[in-house]
Amino acid sequence: MRDLGAGFGHLLKGQRWVARHGKSYGFGLVPGLITLVLYVAALVSLALWGTDFVAWATPFADDWSSPWSGLFRGFLTAVLFALALLLAVLTFTAVTLLIGQPFYESLSERVDRDVSPDGTAPESDLPLMRELWISGRDSLRVLLRAAVWGVLLFALGFIPVVGQTVIPVIGFFVTGFFLTEELTSVALQRRGVEVRDRLALLRSRKLLVWGYGTPLAVAFLVPFVAVFLMPGAVAGATLLARELLGEETRDGDDGRPDGGAGDLAVSSGPAGPYPTR
Repeated sequence: MRDLGAGFGHLLKGQRWVARHGKSYGFGLVPGLITLVLYVAALVSLALWGTDFVAWATPFADDWSSPWSGLFRGFLTAVLFALALLLAVLTFTAVTLLIGQPFYESLSERVDRDVSPDGTAPESDLPLMRELWISGRDSLRVLLRAAVWGVLLFALGFIPVVGQTVIPVIGFFVTGFFLTEELTSVALQRRGVEVRDRLALLRSRKLLVWGYGTPLAVAFLVPFVAVFLMPGAVAGATLLARELLGEETRDGDDGRPDGGAGDLAVSSGPAGPYPTR
């Protein structure tokens, strides 16, 4: 049970770290805001033209008598919007990390430098486009795994009593696990850790992962919260990655403002004994 508290502690430490480093926090907000604008625009478009799309996709219902045609298409429109909303929640973190790869890479590296005893951080020697390709590919793999779990939990949700009590709780833990995988991927990818090894690493400390990711998954249910928590979530996930890898970490609460040693900079070369692709 100690790992549960330790995981939650990393979540709080990450939020405290960005609170002490205002420029880093503002820097880390940009990708979330961009993703939010894109998702809101897509959902608003669906709300405005979803009915027309459903009518176009169901021409066989044109000859149905009233009110069955309207009820059928209204139901399909509601289901379509609900699925789009669910998809937005499930993919928000992955899309934000993909859009914000250079932002979060720099933020994570700065956290590493701040808490490393020798003030250094592992750096990737890969070009930006290669990093984006790897991030997108790995995110897709993780999302497919998460989708399988989502379908399974959705089906189990129809079980009387258990489906309305136990299954939602399990769903939060599953979401927390995959959310943590996405967030720690920023630091672990920079260290050359492949997606399969990342998943194995997280499974070896499930309580630690759940302590970090499950409260975050609950918080992300509140509209717009994900945008403002993302920079701290990346910072905390970097600290979590260091613990998973057994790296020595000192207390980074030294009160140094932005602009000092370790200021944000995009990775430019390899460092540390980590394998490269």
